[in-house]
Amino acid sequence: MITDRQLKEKWFKFFEEHGFKKIEGFSIIPENDPTVLFTTAGMHPLVPYLLGEKHPAGDKIYDVQRCIRTSDIDSVGDNSHLTFFEMLGNWTLGQCNKKEMIRLSFEFLTSPKYLGLDKDRLAVTVFAGNDVAPRDEEAYQAWKECGIKEIYFTSDDNWWALGGGVGPCGPDSEMFYDTGKKKCSDSCSPSCDCGKYLEIWNDVFMQYVVKKEGEKAQKLERPNIDTGMGLERTVATLNGAKSVYDSGCLKRVIDFIGKHARINYEENENSTRAYRIITDHLRSSTFILGDARGILPSNVGQGYILRRFIRRAVNCSRNIGFDSSLFADIVDIYVNEYGQDYQDIKDNRELIKSELLKEVEKFSKALEEGHREFNKVIAGIERHKEFASKTGEKVENIISGKSAFRLYDTFGFPLELTEELARERGFSVDKAGFEEMFKIHQEKSRQATAGMFKGGLADTSKQSAYLHTATHLLLAGLQKMFGKGVVQKGSNITPERLRFDFNLDHKMTAEELKEVEDFVNNAIARKLDVKCEVMTLDEAKRSGAHGTFTNKYGDEVKVYSIGDVSKEICGGPHAENTEQLHHFKIVKEESSSSGIRRIKAILD
Repeated sequence: MITDRQLKEKWFKFFEEHGFKKIEGFSIIPENDPTVLFTTAGMHPLVPYLLGEKHPAGDKIYDVQRCIRTSDIDSVGDNSHLTFFEMLGNWTLGQCNKKEMIRLSFEFLTSPKYLGLDKDRLAVTVFAGNDVAPRDEEAYQAWKECGIKEIYFTSDDNWWALGGGVGPCGPDSEMFYDTGKKKCSDSCSPSCDCGKYLEIWNDVFMQYVVKKEGEKAQKLERPNIDTGMGLERTVATLNGAKSVYDSGCLKRVIDFIGKHARINYEENENSTRAYRIITDHLRSSTFILGDARGILPSNVGQGYILRRFIRRAVNCSRNIGFDSSLFADIVDIYVNEYGQDYQDIKDNRELIKSELLKEVEKFSKALEEGHREFNKVIAGIERHKEFASKTGEKVENIISGKSAFRLYDTFGFPLELTEELARERGFSVDKAGFEEMFKIHQEKSRQATAGMFKGGLADTSKQSAYLHTATHLLLAGLQKMFGKGVVQKGSNITPERLRFDFNLDHKMTAEELKEVEDFVNNAIARKLDVKCEVMTLDEAKRSGAHGTFTNKYGDEVKVYSIGDVSKEICGGPHAENTEQLHHFKIVKEESSSSGIRRIKAILD
């Protein structure tokens, strides 16, 4: 048996021995990157370095990164999917020696000193070629030299790119472990979802870049290699567990729920799924609530996802007879497990529990209101039936899709709950109508958020860099007005505008906004140089550099100084001189969440 901790230590030791330097993982809330709501992979915070910037720690680095991937939310409950996971990663910046990386991957997987897997139970996939790049013959030959017999070629599955398609991209090579199950067919391969092959590692060869949306990929001047190993899946595979929920900390939470639930874990397919959703969603909620950037439940952005996680967990708890007030005990299990690696959730233990239970209570009240609304729907149908009986019109006991969707969207009723209550009253639900309403809702949501998936750190436009510099000046202005206790709580930048969240206990007055705006414009008018220095974290602190999220930084950091106005630890990118910003204008100041204000501003 191997634990999560032991796998991390093996990873750290292996890459340290091979000349790589450890860096600290980043926050789960992306900084200045609107392409995603959460950090979805270890490479996301490193995009500037993948595009050519020099990393303070050098050209060979590794880490473990906490990630949340909301695209997998509907798959949670099966044997392998999670919304929160830890990703082991390593990078070679500025060069792409595929043969060397594949040799290292093979060594870590098969050496008795590390994972000790049987090479004959490994299968790999290699890029088959497309209209952008040719078949990856170099990777194929490298795996053959390692003695791998099962090598499969695909195009779509072995081409990696950032979400939205803008940024570094290239072929990849995925590694799979054969579980020993029989092939589902003669054509069974790692592309199947039959469970015979489990993916455990991926080597991405970033040889290309798409600079603008709609443009073709070009060769990257400084190619890179990015690898990622999912911690939970790999531990489950090494331990022979049938699912990621059957080992380590996740297993302890499953067992805890089992001690207090009315229905057993494996009593039926629905109960197993409910246990797993609670386990996964509460871990994600623990990390979002405990993050240094102060995300709380809300109806937009990250706060909406957090709310959805918590409310889904409450619904699943109801289905298995588990008291949701015990969610706080599950938080303790997670904080005790992960607190040694992630100080923010350890420091925010009580806040996590209190905010979580507040949302549970709020949702419970919404459910009560939903029950009253449900009764109104039934009463309306009954009145319609009574009136129709006089005219001969036939009215069936069916709740419309529109009504069912309103119960879902406004009161948090999942369709299953509406169907259950309807059956108790002798009614059915227009499920097809509900699904149609749901599709319309999804389409509107995609249209509303389309703008947030452009730009960010993946967008290397000058305007984004200038806006990034403006956020530093804005923070300096806010701190001058309200004191050094004001810190950044979130930032979102597109080429069109900046959005900056900060802690403040009141709505800013028009006079205060004007004063901050004037402060920034004065710095712009002074034509201040923006200078970057690389130094140790201790040196940066002694120099007076500000860094809100210092737990994310490595031994060496970049410090950006803007004249005598601002000095911050930051990864960039930035303007070279404040003159390039032209003019700063605040367009909106509003509440983001309790105690957090939000400023939106532009450069014109």
